Amino acid sequence: MVLYPILIAFLLYFSSIPIAFALFASALIYFIFGNTGSPVDLVLQRFITSTASFPLLAVPFFIMAGSIMNYSGISSRLMKMADVLTGHMKGGLAQVNVVLSTLMGGISGSANADAAMQSKILVPEMEKRGYGKAFSAAITAASSAISPVIPPGINLIIYALIAQVSVGQIFLAGYIPGFIMCICLMFTVSLISKKRDYKPSRDKRASFKEIVLQLRESIWALFLPFGIILGLRFGVFTPTEGGAMAVLFCTLIGFFVYKELKISHFKEILKDTILGTSTVVLIIVSASIFGYYMTWERIPQNVSRFLLDITNNKYLMLLFINIIFLVIGMFLEGGAALIILAPLFVPVVVGLGVDPVHFGLISIVNIMIGGITPPFGSMMFTTCSITGVSVIEFVKEVIPFIIALLVALLIVTYLPWVVLFLPNLVY
Repeated sequence: MVLYPILIAFLLYFSSIPIAFALFASALIYFIFGNTGSPVDLVLQRFITSTASFPLLAVPFFIMAGSIMNYSGISSRLMKMADVLTGHMKGGLAQVNVVLSTLMGGISGSANADAAMQSKILVPEMEKRGYGKAFSAAITAASSAISPVIPPGINLIIYALIAQVSVGQIFLAGYIPGFIMCICLMFTVSLISKKRDYKPSRDKRASFKEIVLQLRESIWALFLPFGIILGLRFGVFTPTEGGAMAVLFCTLIGFFVYKELKISHFKEILKDTILGTSTVVLIIVSASIFGYYMTWERIPQNVSRFLLDITNNKYLMLLFINIIFLVIGMFLEGGAALIILAPLFVPVVVGLGVDPVHFGLISIVNIMIGGITPPFGSMMFTTCSITGVSVIEFVKEVIPFIIALLVALLIVTYLPWVVLFLPNLVY
């Protein structure tokens, strides 16, 4: 009976109830009917106080910065930069798609926002150039999995709050795994493009002069993620203040450098920010109540004991946890899966000698793969709904990209120095 709130949460979720409401309702039912020893007022108080987190303020700031990027012309310049670098390759626009997601990772930090933007901008252009619509949707969803891994990804901030690790360290740890995912996807695109004879988007490789000119135009956008990291490292600002600085920086660039941002755009920017923030925060506070129930029943401790009884070999444990994350990620939204599962597994892996920063990147790469897999992958549904591709067609095309991302996951899991090199170098 201790586990019935978990069953209720899944039943509600599979009944098309949003995950935030499913988590909150199942926990509330437990505290009203199952555990009368804890006053309901205390549960509701915890629901409210869980929002009173200063680091959590970074979430709306970075979401707002990403939205401003789209209206200020910075996103379009990043796409041109990606085209200059990779447009001459086989499957040029598909390669641009991957590189653009990697560059956008340092700006929006949201997989769904990245998938939605590229579904509207790049997929129609890819269709015109002879790429299959399902292939275009598949690479758009797969490449969007890179965005939350590269700072300032929202999931990086959430994990840092859960595991009580340095936001600066977890930010730095995201760069190399993000680039590994990019390389794996680009290699897969190249193989498929050669087989299907997808043409490059440029007739020839860009000259050194073209690259320098485009770099000069895009340098302001490319500077943003590195500026945030440097500011955090040298104590110029906190992660929350870094989000506010990102908003200020993007606004100034949009108004005074590119001159494409208008006052009239801020109505839509605020709407995007409110919608994005409310979704994330509602899941976080609902998962906080659900976590309160699990802590009350000592479920994390019991799970730890159970897993350690199976094996105390950290490599086997990481493989086992990866499989659990992959399966759960197919059904739950990435942020919710991270919030529910990370508190269960962090004590286990830390006890076996795994660095919590390393495990954070394993977890985040894992749940991003879940976002493009059926039956409930969020990026899968985002791209399919915007492009009009059926889920069946999408799944057929996305399988090679899932395999590529699984290879990246194995590298991140079993080569910890890849993840920890930059944090150890800087800190």
